[in-house]
Amino acid sequence: MCTTVNEISKQPTLEPILKALNKAIEITNKTKEKRIFHSDQGWAYQIDQYTSKLESNDITQSMSRKGNCLDNSPMENFFGILKQEIYYGNKFYSYEHLKQTIEDFIKYYNEERIKEKL
Repeated sequence: MCTTVNEISKQPTLEPILKALNKAIEITNKTKEKRIFHSDQGWAYQIDQYTSKLESNDITQSMSRKGNCLDNSPMENFFGILKQEIYYGNKFYSYEHLKQTIEDFIKYYNEERIKEKL
């Protein structure tokens, strides 16, 4: 099971990041599979409040090494697909339009898009 969650904000604060983490925990809470949370080395993913929440919910944090995108290939792949399918060549006329487009894409990505590698 691969689940992508999002929370979009105009400002880089901890609040939307914790909201996204809480969504992920809620969605995956009943799974019997080992949960892994992929992220980069952003400041918010290293704060004790964040890492403690992962640990207390038995979620392994997967954080890429600096300058090594292969460490975090699931998320690098996701963002590449997102940019290719909804961003390049499109114009977004408002923050709300961009936010809704991303939310619609993530719903499609989680529920409908085929994600099988050949």
